[in-house]
Amino acid sequence: MNQVILEVTARIAERSKETRANYLAQMKSQFHTGAVRSGLHCGNLAHAFAGCGSHDKAVLAEDKQPNLGIVTAYNDMLSAHKPYENYPNAIRGYANKYNAVAQVAGGVPAMCDGVTQGQTGMELSLFSRDVISLSAAIALSHNMFDGVINLGICDKIVPGLIIGSLRFGHLPTIFMPGGPMETGISNDEKAKIRQDYAEGKIDRAALLKGESDSYHSPGTCTFYGTANSNQMLMEIMGLQLPGSSFVNPGTPLREALNEEAVKTVIGLINAGSFDGTLANIVTEKTIVNAIIGLLATGGSTNHTIHIIAIARAAGIIINWDDFSDLSKVIPSLTKVYPNGAADVNHFHASGGMGFIIRTLLENGLLHQDVYTILGFGLDKYKQEPKLIDGQISWVEGAKASLNESIIRSVENPFNKEGGIRIMKGNIGRSVIKTSAVADEHLFIEAPAIVFDEQEDLIAAFKNGELDKDFIAVIPFQGPKQNGMPELHQLTPTLTILQKRGFKVALITDGRMSGASGKVPAAIHIVPEARDGGLIGKIQTGDLIRFDAEKGTLDCLISGVEDRILRTKDNRALGMGRELFMNMRNTVSSSEEGASFLN
Repeated sequence: MNQVILEVTARIAERSKETRANYLAQMKSQFHTGAVRSGLHCGNLAHAFAGCGSHDKAVLAEDKQPNLGIVTAYNDMLSAHKPYENYPNAIRGYANKYNAVAQVAGGVPAMCDGVTQGQTGMELSLFSRDVISLSAAIALSHNMFDGVINLGICDKIVPGLIIGSLRFGHLPTIFMPGGPMETGISNDEKAKIRQDYAEGKIDRAALLKGESDSYHSPGTCTFYGTANSNQMLMEIMGLQLPGSSFVNPGTPLREALNEEAVKTVIGLINAGSFDGTLANIVTEKTIVNAIIGLLATGGSTNHTIHIIAIARAAGIIINWDDFSDLSKVIPSLTKVYPNGAADVNHFHASGGMGFIIRTLLENGLLHQDVYTILGFGLDKYKQEPKLIDGQISWVEGAKASLNESIIRSVENPFNKEGGIRIMKGNIGRSVIKTSAVADEHLFIEAPAIVFDEQEDLIAAFKNGELDKDFIAVIPFQGPKQNGMPELHQLTPTLTILQKRGFKVALITDGRMSGASGKVPAAIHIVPEARDGGLIGKIQTGDLIRFDAEKGTLDCLISGVEDRILRTKDNRALGMGRELFMNMRNTVSSSEEGASFLN
């Protein structure tokens, strides 16, 4: 086992000693082997199964069979969640087949960052994660359920579901993915359409057609953003079935995997062991494995926030230094858009998660000695499912990459270091996703241009004011200021300037999303401007050194620390934002998970 991984894991365990012990004590006190509903009064039970059919009603009246609580993020506005529409009926049928029942415990909100990108609603996006956590807790608080099936895929939804579920960590819990849509137009073609629109070469109708040809059917978007990073995390953490993350919706294999998932969680309940509970699966080693998976695959920068929040919900305390130290020993093994031309369907076909887990395990770069929904040990996650005579069979996964332009072994990586790094300097601490950034763009020393909003940068570009080397600084975009919206609209514009030969970079206390691209971006800066961070004191013309190779980020103007901090009103009106004012006032920093629950 790699010594750095062992050292990072040990220091996380030591740092978390008290909080983890308290969490486990609470979960063990709530764990028992009988039916949970046995503690309810007759009036409670009558309300709980009044809407059930006669078979399920009779079963629930007794204490002999498990009851599965389905927490669903279904809505038919999200393509990724559209397949969940008919899952509850199917799950109920599978549960009956394996001598259990299932009920929809509750629904959680599921907003789409693709719809709100660049819109006012994006200011609620990050906070929706904690709202989902609260909603999941309310759903499970009826105390009717012996196990949990979570239906959720996209950006804040999976982190929210697992945070909420961890408060019920005494229960066996499984995640059931829906799978990605089939491949549409190529990612390179999609990127060119967006850039052509930004330069005024095509009209809005042509842009909309290009977007529609890309996001064209039910299923997860096929680029490797936060939604698909979520699926990678749930698989490498052992919370969903091996090889199940990227199987397309509506296929016989997808349906067979869904049945297998129901069968698996029922088996965990019937085993009656704390070993199979969510609290016992999500340990310090599991969290380290999650970080390693993120680094090895060049996953979403959003998870430098979400994994921290997930860990804290399990009593585990991690920080960006843990990410940074692991990144030095974890190689970059994939090229999936925006890090390459391929999409997740190509990744899955080239060996997928099974090969990633295999090569990391064989090279001592992943903890094998962890519990999963399939029992002890991660070796089972080197397998992949095959449909033989209508039944799931587990076979050995790929032992070598089937396409080395997409996925590689540890011995032959795309880069010796992980795809995410930490940058530090007098401006603060920040995250940068380097997996898609060419080496020649990792160092920039240029004057700052300060913008209040991303729309101001786009307007300056259209006015021809940005044809030069510069570092865009966009402060007051952090969680306490406005909920930390993604600034993904900047990507096409900055990419155009970079292709024109100019050296450009971005510095912000906001987010850039899982689709962070080829332009170097130091994001999630702490302390944020509203907390007095230096980013709120930088002025246009200040010289900034941006060195992602060394991991440093500094304003080179003497006396900048003594300047009076700019201020900006954080009272937002409209689109429901006023309801979240108290959350903005109490939310933790990005490095602490940007949560109002801790």
